Amino acid sequence: MRSDQAVGCCELIAGLFWNVIKPRHTGKIIRKEWKVSSVIPQPVVAKLTRAAIFLVVTVKPGDQHEDTIRALCGDLSSLLRAVGFRDLEGRLSCIMGFGSDAWDRLFGKPRPIGLHPFREIKGQHHAVSTPGDILFHIRAMHMDLCFELATHIMSRIGDAVTTVDEVHGFKYFDERDLLGFVDGTENPVDEAAIDAAIIGDEDPDFAGSSYVITQKYLHDLKGWNAVPVEQQENIIGRAKLSDIEQADAAKATYAHNVLTNIEENGEQLQIVRDNMPFGDVGKGEFGTYFIGYARSPDRIEKMLVNMFVGLPPGNYDRLLDFSKAVTGTLFFVPTATFLDNVSAEGAAPQLSSPSADDQSAADVSESQRLAPDGSLGIGSLKGESANE
Repeated sequence: MRSDQAVGCCELIAGLFWNVIKPRHTGKIIRKEWKVSSVIPQPVVAKLTRAAIFLVVTVKPGDQHEDTIRALCGDLSSLLRAVGFRDLEGRLSCIMGFGSDAWDRLFGKPRPIGLHPFREIKGQHHAVSTPGDILFHIRAMHMDLCFELATHIMSRIGDAVTTVDEVHGFKYFDERDLLGFVDGTENPVDEAAIDAAIIGDEDPDFAGSSYVITQKYLHDLKGWNAVPVEQQENIIGRAKLSDIEQADAAKATYAHNVLTNIEENGEQLQIVRDNMPFGDVGKGEFGTYFIGYARSPDRIEKMLVNMFVGLPPGNYDRLLDFSKAVTGTLFFVPTATFLDNVSAEGAAPQLSSPSADDQSAADVSESQRLAPDGSLGIGSLKGESANE
């Protein structure tokens, strides 16, 4: 699945975040306001970067290993600040997500309503489900920052986990993937990105959180490069050189951007992608790491069913004839506030629904805003009282 356009600044700030009120039965935005809240999301909708590490681990059995993971939750923000301060323009960030089984082991109840293991899909092609208890999505403008933070994380938890996948991603020239197409054109930005990726009142215990699905795709570049460019463009639904989208009437029904367009009640259901190319030239391995954030995993799962099974069944995404999914995982991304309040020995921090006072609007001075890169500096309120 392809990523589309760099996500703009999410404009979330410490203690306040943009609240887009969108009744789920109508899909229409009826009110927007700055909402007073002590909940700080992880930087899901921060601007995209030039480098990333995707690290997926499983937690070994044993209470001592679970304690180790919980201790890291509370310390992650300080690790991030320590490494990131060495290059303030590097836009270092880290998102920590938890698989279904890991959540039960580490935190118990309450449980996010949409959390479940990644669902295998068998159609014209196969979307596999693979192990994964914790995801670390580490982003920065340069790989050295990502590598340094990953090293410190693993030095804390290395004896408690088994690494099942590690991918070092990079931006490729003018935002292209290794198939030669621009990979970054239709991502939602600003409040649209927040509305697409951040949980609202549909799960009030976890408002400000998100879900993320990851898949590692390996490309048959030799086969792909043998396909005429015009046919490649029909498979993607865009011009290869200019990145201009084909007219709707001209698109093939199996085009990637047709099958991944999900609508409900006449409204497009968007997700926030941050795909990255990766490769190992010596092994002849070339791929795309798909990572998609959404306020519900349902919308991503519908995209995947359309791609792998087809809409209607049999009319599948022809890109999959050249791109094979070799991993598949689903994680829940709690808020940074939640992580900061996890204790090593205890269960999840106490959650509470927003109070009535949280619904009032607040004036926000320009000096309160974060840096324009959209980084939230997770845990910037660590030590202050904060409840979801």
